[in-house]
Amino acid sequence: MKTTLNKIRIHGPCADGWTKLLAHLSKTQADDEPLDLLTVLDSNGLDDTLWCFRAVDGHDREIRLFGVWCAREVQHLMTDQRSIDALDVSERFAKGHASIKELDAAGAAARAASRAAAGNAARDAAGVAARAAAGDAARDAAGVAGKVKQEEHLREILKECGK
Repeated sequence: MKTTLNKIRIHGPCADGWTKLLAHLSKTQADDEPLDLLTVLDSNGLDDTLWCFRAVDGHDREIRLFGVWCAREVQHLMTDQRSIDALDVSERFAKGHASIKELDAAGAAARAASRAAAGNAARDAAGVAARAAAGDAARDAAGVAGKVKQEEHLREILKECGK
């Protein structure tokens, strides 16, 4: 998967990430030279690389399937079937087996599930706050492990796209 510095610049990257990427490339300004997202990943890490998806032409299928893969990693935490159904439809859409109408309907249902969960979370906030401190360290460790796994999977996808 490739982009260019000019395409990235159009989307307004954060100053720190932009400066870091330019320094890694030994450049002082944007240009139209093809830039492999593996280079961005090596230079700036996962978050900036994911942000750069907006500056990639094509590869919608791969990008959508990566998003579905990430969501599947936490699917066991999903308690509303509408969210799981939205993942299924999104995956089918990426593979050409669902329409945009189906995708929009599944997205609307997932947003409704999210709103319902937010309402429940607000109602249960006091109990959650009492348990939050105990869970912070575990969540942080799981988050780091999850990011490592995401980066490894993204690296595989980017290498495959570069062939």
